[in-house]
Amino acid sequence: MALSGMRGLSVFISDIRNCQNKEQERLRVDKELGNVRTRFKNDKGLTPYEKKKYVWKMLYIYMLGYDVDFGHMEAVSLISAPKYPEKQVGYIVTSCLLNENHDFLRLAINTVRNDIIGRNETFQCLALTMVGNIGGREFAESLSPDVQKLLISSSYRPLVRKKAALCLLRLYRKNPDAVNIDGWADRLAQLLDERDLGVLTSSMSLLVALASNHHDAYWSCLPKCVKILERLARNQDIPQEYTYYGIPSPWLQVKTMRVLQYFPTVEDPNTRRSLFEVLQRILMGTDVVKNVNKNNASHAVLFEALALVMHLDAEKEMMSQCVALLGKFIAVREPNIRYLGLENMTRMLMVTDVQDIIKRHQAQIITSLKDPDVRRALDLLYGMCDVSNAKDIVEELLQYLSTADFTMREELSLKAAILAEKFAPDLSWYVDVILQLIDKAGDFVSDDIWFRVVQFVTNNEDLQPYAAAKAREYLDKPAIHETMVKVSAYIIGEFGHLLARRPGCSPKELFAVIHEKLPTVSTSTIPILLSTYAKIFMHTQPPDQELQNQIWAIFSKYESCIDVEIQQRAAEYLALSRRGEALVDILAEMPKFPERQSALIKKAEDTEIDTAEQSAIKLRAQQQTSNALVVTDQRPANGTPLANHQLGLVKIPTTSSNMDYNSTNQGLSQENGNLSKADPQTPSPDLLGDLLGPLAIEGPPGTAVQSHQNVIPGSGGDPTAADATAIVPVGEELNSIQPIGNIAERFHALCLKDSGVLYEDPNIQIGVKAEWRLHQGCLVLFLGNKNTSPLVSVQAVILPPSHFKMELSLVPDTIPPRAQVQCPLEVVNLWPSRDVAVLDFSYKFGHNMVNVKLRLPAVLNKFLQPIPVSAEEFFPPWRSLSGPPLKLQEVVRGVKPLPLAEMANLINSFRLMDPNPNNLVASTTFYSESTRAMVCLARIETDPADRTQLRMTVASGDPTLTFELKEFIKEQIVNIPVAPHAPGPVAPAPPVAQPTSPAAALTDPGALLAGLL
Repeated sequence: MALSGMRGLSVFISDIRNCQNKEQERLRVDKELGNVRTRFKNDKGLTPYEKKKYVWKMLYIYMLGYDVDFGHMEAVSLISAPKYPEKQVGYIVTSCLLNENHDFLRLAINTVRNDIIGRNETFQCLALTMVGNIGGREFAESLSPDVQKLLISSSYRPLVRKKAALCLLRLYRKNPDAVNIDGWADRLAQLLDERDLGVLTSSMSLLVALASNHHDAYWSCLPKCVKILERLARNQDIPQEYTYYGIPSPWLQVKTMRVLQYFPTVEDPNTRRSLFEVLQRILMGTDVVKNVNKNNASHAVLFEALALVMHLDAEKEMMSQCVALLGKFIAVREPNIRYLGLENMTRMLMVTDVQDIIKRHQAQIITSLKDPDVRRALDLLYGMCDVSNAKDIVEELLQYLSTADFTMREELSLKAAILAEKFAPDLSWYVDVILQLIDKAGDFVSDDIWFRVVQFVTNNEDLQPYAAAKAREYLDKPAIHETMVKVSAYIIGEFGHLLARRPGCSPKELFAVIHEKLPTVSTSTIPILLSTYAKIFMHTQPPDQELQNQIWAIFSKYESCIDVEIQQRAAEYLALSRRGEALVDILAEMPKFPERQSALIKKAEDTEIDTAEQSAIKLRAQQQTSNALVVTDQRPANGTPLANHQLGLVKIPTTSSNMDYNSTNQGLSQENGNLSKADPQTPSPDLLGDLLGPLAIEGPPGTAVQSHQNVIPGSGGDPTAADATAIVPVGEELNSIQPIGNIAERFHALCLKDSGVLYEDPNIQIGVKAEWRLHQGCLVLFLGNKNTSPLVSVQAVILPPSHFKMELSLVPDTIPPRAQVQCPLEVVNLWPSRDVAVLDFSYKFGHNMVNVKLRLPAVLNKFLQPIPVSAEEFFPPWRSLSGPPLKLQEVVRGVKPLPLAEMANLINSFRLMDPNPNNLVASTTFYSESTRAMVCLARIETDPADRTQLRMTVASGDPTLTFELKEFIKEQIVNIPVAPHAPGPVAPAPPVAQPTSPAAALTDPGALLAGLL
């Protein structure tokens, strides 16, 4: 800021600096603002010098943090001044005081444009700087063509062209749609031949922005980027002013390698070879030196080169070289360099076949846990952990937990618990780890961790005595954390009787050691201890009168507790304990927990912080050793099926947060390797059961039924099924493996119920189990491998319509032989629509690659909830909604002839309460994120003489919902898929209307559409 010749400005700045406090400064600023305002308002004949001086004062006051809400017009007017000093002030103050939406900027557009297209390079630089700083839409629309001409013209100095490139970059970033970039690929390719490194660096910044959005248009720039890297790597024709500590233009190297990462691959073999030679030179020529500035520059180039190597999926030899180089970094004593090495090694986990190489540095990585900031080392250990090194890593984390900073202990505990669960070689080790974790860091162990260990112990009988013995050992300690009291008391209460023959484990001794902890726990733990006392009381055989009296005394004491939960438990246990032998049945052992999604894994996914940790998650998603609890078909050596047809749980490591189910004793039989339901009874249309309940997937129909149902869509089969097929064709390619059964009928069946088979072929069975709550739902996809060989290259991609927000958990790349994997799919309904989501599923078996696209049964009726109303409640709101678009009416023809009773059964929320006995009415609530709970009313008027036509009226408070619901009901009434059924009992129809005969019930289309609304 030039102050020469402006004495008034210099005096004002001196006065401000001499102020003793903030109040004096504010008074001086107010006085000066008043003086400036008066001069601007009264003195019409201000000289350019005076106007310049006052505008400088306004800028200084603005820089002090005070609001300047006047004088903007005077600042803008200085832009059009013919002399440099006034024009400079105008551009600088306008850039600082005005934003891109200010109205005064429109007055300056023409002046700015004249400066840009003029021949005065100083004025061009001022104008380009201001436009780049403000970057508004009007500037982009009006000035971007002129800025482009400046950039590509070779008649201007490099200084102007550099500013033009940066100005265009700013305009494109702020308003990409307002800047016309058509045909810019060739122009940028020409700019990359520029010899001036300043213009080249600015142009490369522009290319980074353009290629990030439209890399397909800039393939012609790729070989020239490689040539630029070659020039820099060989230090050819690099001016001294662009060499930073011996490194040729590190900024340009970084930007060029970043551009190359936006292209999927380098196809030309010569270009690819040249690029890898450059990368090899960078890797070989980078080392740690004492000069901090040189380290910063060389490391910036190196780490960008590492990112490019990972992106291009280089040969394993180069990957090994990268890991070895990072190994040198993490061995350096300088913490900043070691931190960078750990961070980039974590990113290397994204690359396949590198994890084994990284494991060689495991000891050095563990040593980094002693650094002040251990987060990167912790992330790297978490990412590189698998079954082979889980024990060593978890033990190191437990050992470090005792000395870790308090701010890290919660994250450290969570990661240790997750790794122990995912990669446990056996469950007894898992129990040991969790109990040690609670013992060392109880304050930082969430309830989810001990809930999970209780679940595993309850579901594994062989583990129960071991867990009870370990819990008994921890209870002997004089002081243990309250969480340890909770988990130990629960396990002792449930399984302490298994230790009865061990010394020190009699019921009286177990009660005494647990009761010692009662005075030290909070009210939230007392209910668990009361339950433990009741269990010990029940298992004491023969009864011990002294122990009974002690327990009764405790129950009596807490009967008057102010806490409702404690009071209720004490009173109920006291009453139950006096029932004698009946107590054994009442307080029987807890049933096995249904296997469910791990809350720990879900929490870890929800709290991922940075890209380095996300990289580890992505890599572990690609690992073929997967960690889901997989349901496998257990067969004895002689090939005979197990008694009670039980399905066992096998622990296989993975990263997908799948939902697991305990399928033991669920009536599942085995038939040629397929999971089929032993009970042939058709399930009820309303299967809105607990999503965490047992798995109930129907198997394939019988052989006789299959002969009718195995119709390939589009091959001349049933035209109805072909029109409503659930497979979406994939080009002209046909799968060599054909599906079992009619896929369209499976889809329509799942539209009316919440569990069943969606797709099946000789290799795989895809089942669905769903739960719907208001506008949200959760579908669990069951991928069952029916073969004795694994299914590989498994991919599942959801193609959601615009009105759904869907998130599918990670699907393992391989499904083990005769195993089943569960993948939860979260669904959020945003607004009403009949469009359906598509599952693009593919896998490879042998040499056969199978790909199908399946419609998912997340349809409109899943978000409807019937409302029972009387005629008096229905018709007032019905009459209040008058006419389109909220109330639509249509005469529907081509309806399958049905008696009125069966029509009522067709859509089970219709009720025969209309004054006209030939009419049906319905009231239901539709849920979506946009409409929330929206009441929908429908009325169907039938003609007794002609059941093939009817008049349908639908009304709601949302026009889109009204139309979509009308069309949905119309589709279901006109096109009713009737599938052949095997003889057998039929699910009972709703009480509204019963089929007229058993024969009619077997083919009643109403049974297929029951539950639509």
